[in-house]
Amino acid sequence: MPENNSYQPETLAVRAGTVHSQFNEHSEAMFLTSSFVFDNAAQAAARFIGEEPGNIYSRFTNPTVTMFEQRLAAMEGAEQCVATASGMSAILACCMGLLKSGDHIVASRSIFGATVNLFGGILKKFGVETTFVSATDVNEWTAAVRSNTRLFFLETPSNPLTEISDIAAIAAVAKKCGALLAVDNCFCTPILQRPLELGADIIIHSATKYLDGQGRVLGGAVLGSRKNMEGVYQFLRTAGPTMSAFNAWIFLKGLETLKIRMDAHSANSLALAQWLEAQPNVARVFYPGLPSHPQHRLALQQQKTGGGIVSFEVKGGREAAWRVIDSTRMVSITANLGDTKTTLTHPATTTHVRITPEARAAAGITEGLLRIAVGLEAVSDIKNDLARGLA
Repeated sequence: MPENNSYQPETLAVRAGTVHSQFNEHSEAMFLTSSFVFDNAAQAAARFIGEEPGNIYSRFTNPTVTMFEQRLAAMEGAEQCVATASGMSAILACCMGLLKSGDHIVASRSIFGATVNLFGGILKKFGVETTFVSATDVNEWTAAVRSNTRLFFLETPSNPLTEISDIAAIAAVAKKCGALLAVDNCFCTPILQRPLELGADIIIHSATKYLDGQGRVLGGAVLGSRKNMEGVYQFLRTAGPTMSAFNAWIFLKGLETLKIRMDAHSANSLALAQWLEAQPNVARVFYPGLPSHPQHRLALQQQKTGGGIVSFEVKGGREAAWRVIDSTRMVSITANLGDTKTTLTHPATTTHVRITPEARAAAGITEGLLRIAVGLEAVSDIKNDLARGLA
């Protein structure tokens, strides 16, 4: 292909990164092999020390994984992508590759529960401290900076309240103190949002979600400049939180329909959010595409649409929220998201159950809150399935 910047994201999602073997296959090949053979001893030596490009061992070099990495990098406008086994391993690889004992992270408190535990628990054991701040108040990010701050981390939209962080403003704070800004772009994907163009240094993906789009396999990705990705890649090469070739092939196929799916998810979500706002037993709806959303104007600036996640607070607390879940007949009761199938979960007792009650309260996760990842079914059927429990 000519230069990637001459193509739209939906074209890159279909074409970028594809490399054909000697068989000239039209669909990307799946290389299910643990290792690769060399022509001679000298070639083996040259590849192991990096003097000659080529595949060595599928823990850190595999043609199918490389095609996925190059395709996603083209879509995000990044120089390099490092694919990993899951979204959480992508965040771990990012931290282990870029940080050391004694460093400090500033992170939004409105992030996935497992990420909170990674920062506040596991990394803390190795001497990396984290300060959690508001996703939306830039002044809190500025106030949290220390002399040893090396990384800013946020999700936008956040999980589960879809708070919108001002990427450009927070990036300016990070650059002023010499820190890198990592943005989890899982909810939007490069179809709806391109954080690097807004000043971010690193992008994180749980490819398990929308990049696959059908709930089939696990995977993650870290993207950025070659300089920033060098340490991430070396961690992956040594520690091995590796994406399998099979999963990479699934993601390549998922990316081909990403634009179509994200448009459909967004249209269904907006219609459902508008309907939920009119329901008497719903106290509040959280969706960036609604004018009632606190960061609606910012969302219109950063994102192409509101995305596919809607959260809403049911009157009556946990009992009422669980009644909505248990009354469904079609919607899938699961914590995964980004699927063609609509999924529904109660964050306080699932995705964020392992963080403290105080941390949940600070993040605005109440007992009545439900998160729905709106799928591709007819929106009228989704409404009918929720209406039963809301009646």
